[in-house]
Amino acid sequence: MMFTAYKQLQLRLFDTFSPPASRILPMINRQIVLVLLGLLCLTNIICLALLTCLGLVPWTSAAPDANRYAIVGKPSITALRINHILCQASSPACGTGASLYRLGVRYGIDPIFALAFFNKESSFGKYGVAATTHSLGNIRCSDGYSCQEGFRSYKSWEEGYADWYQLIRQLYVNNWHLKTIPQIVKRYAPPSENDTEQYISDVEQFVSAWRMRRHG
Repeated sequence: MMFTAYKQLQLRLFDTFSPPASRILPMINRQIVLVLLGLLCLTNIICLALLTCLGLVPWTSAAPDANRYAIVGKPSITALRINHILCQASSPACGTGASLYRLGVRYGIDPIFALAFFNKESSFGKYGVAATTHSLGNIRCSDGYSCQEGFRSYKSWEEGYADWYQLIRQLYVNNWHLKTIPQIVKRYAPPSENDTEQYISDVEQFVSAWRMRRHG
């Protein structure tokens, strides 16, 4: 990655110091400039700043939003939109968008992430054990729960939503201090049982697509 950035920096600097610009610095050897600036690229931040100033990367890339996939926060999707997505997908949970939204607000978690997990785990309750357990996230069975095929089972989708939000809020966010999708999924869907990186990518893509359509 840094080698590629260095080569890009070289190409842009050759253009920068080519005539007539090179006449401004007649005593400076371009190769020396390239080597010195290239060495600065050993530090990611400095290199990224140089590339940004030279127009090789946009300003938005120079300072990525670390909170883009942080689950704690206000809703970035409406209850109406959630219900539309569920019903359009022919989900058995069609009509529960308001509940998914309301519980997200109660627990301080953006409901768009709950919806993304729901999609990833069972295509909104259409496939797998979730179709009968009413489980948003296919949570493993534990003491105090009715279970089916090793997963917690609920009487309604709303009950399943509430348990997922409570799990994420109390255990992942409050106890383990995990707040972003990559942090959470590495514990929620570990590599020993899942393709964790693909899981992260899918959830993030769902969220990005829904947010993009909201602004589109």
